[in-house]
Amino acid sequence: MSQNNQQELSMRTIREVLRLGLQCGMGQREISRSCKIAHSTAGKYLQRAQEAQLSYEQIKELDEGQLYSLLKINSKQFHISARPQADWNGIHQELKKPGVTLQLLWEEYKAIHSDGYQLSQFCECYRRWQKTLNVSMRQVHKAGEKMFVDYAGQQIPIRDQRTGKDHPGEIFVAVLGASNYTYAEASWDQGLESWINSHIHAYEYFGGVPKITVPDNLKSGISKACRYEPDINPSYHDMAVHYGTAIIPTRVRHPKDKAKVEVGVQVVERWILARLRNQIFFNLNQVNKAIAELLTNLNGRKFKKLEGSRRSIFETLERPALLSLPESHYEFAQWKKARVNIDYHVELNGHYYSVPYTLGAQTEVHLRTTQKVVEIIYNNRRIASHRRDESKGKHTTTKEHMPKSHQQYLEWSPSRIINWAKSVGEFTAKLFEIILNTRQYPEQGYRSCLGILRLAKDYGNERVEAACHRAFTIGGHSYKSVRSILEKGLDQQPLPETFQTPVIQHENIRGQHYF
Repeated sequence: MSQNNQQELSMRTIREVLRLGLQCGMGQREISRSCKIAHSTAGKYLQRAQEAQLSYEQIKELDEGQLYSLLKINSKQFHISARPQADWNGIHQELKKPGVTLQLLWEEYKAIHSDGYQLSQFCECYRRWQKTLNVSMRQVHKAGEKMFVDYAGQQIPIRDQRTGKDHPGEIFVAVLGASNYTYAEASWDQGLESWINSHIHAYEYFGGVPKITVPDNLKSGISKACRYEPDINPSYHDMAVHYGTAIIPTRVRHPKDKAKVEVGVQVVERWILARLRNQIFFNLNQVNKAIAELLTNLNGRKFKKLEGSRRSIFETLERPALLSLPESHYEFAQWKKARVNIDYHVELNGHYYSVPYTLGAQTEVHLRTTQKVVEIIYNNRRIASHRRDESKGKHTTTKEHMPKSHQQYLEWSPSRIINWAKSVGEFTAKLFEIILNTRQYPEQGYRSCLGILRLAKDYGNERVEAACHRAFTIGGHSYKSVRSILEKGLDQQPLPETFQTPVIQHENIRGQHYF
């Protein structure tokens, strides 16, 4: 074993003796067995630490020279190397650049200092220096690689001017891995739309997109938390595809995965929210304007244990490595599953949108909806696109989606549905004829007719026929009217008598010819 390895082993042993004695409270003989040294030697170091009034927390922060001095140890007996030291802070920053490794940095160090450390000693010295940093700073993330996102545990009150009540605003925090450059904003909730919009604002604030976005397992973005295959919300995934980033959630029960953003959240709470605690805000714009001003100060603050600031490292190291923002702004979209009905339409919030009739009834499709557009996706391909319409019970139909003959839809036809109605009764068939003839296309009435036929399973043909008779009489030509009649038992009541409005003769009534 070389002299330098003996030195490192001895220093590690001394630190372990002090840890076991001062932090773990072990006795000298237990320490001697654990460290394989004489119990008197263990006692000597513990006694010197006590005389110097050192706690283990203080000892952890000391370098070797300081520890030798305070424990009154002759450093020569450990053959302390006088080899040139590397710029550990510079090495820490260089490691954040893509493709840079400790091996490469050691080779560059040795090219300048031929009498410098060997690779293993070089790596050990760097790791020892790294331990003096905060937890989040110790992690080495490549520039432009990761953005960590989460919500702060602390909220900010926003007052309703009309009621005087406070509504809690949620605080979204995003932190870039290499530079710790931080973004924060307030939103009304942690819902999916707020979650995605906050991501978009963060990308725009950074002026670019990281290769990987790392969320915690928040329900808004992660439908099902799993260590190996988390189920990402399709709208969240849609946003990620638009910006060219990958969503890789933190692993369940692995707190180190999210240490970066947890420290970022803590910094935002201490340096931003704490300063805003006595201010009263009446809307989100006021809150976010105040947060933006404090963010400027936060990102410009000098590091205590590293050179530079979040902004300086971001500008020189991280910004150039970010992916470019896409040309178009992402428009929030929601996804929903639906099945094609026999009328080759799918339903969304009570409105019906057409698909190509060849798709077939009961085929499962996906609906991608924005504020203005409804897209219908089948087998990962868009098969239809419609302008969004919130009219309940109405149809949006593209002519190209319809069969060439409106009188036949595969084996379905108006005549076949009317014949089914005749098996229930005469007035059921008459009501079906009116429903089909009053639609722009007969197929648009299929859904209502089938709904009435299904009512016969619950109420029987006789009651449905009576309900259709009443609906026909009062002009209630719809499935909802028939269902309401059955639910209220009106089909078992006498039909309303038809009557004509009597003609009133009076000298004050001039009639239509007067005008």
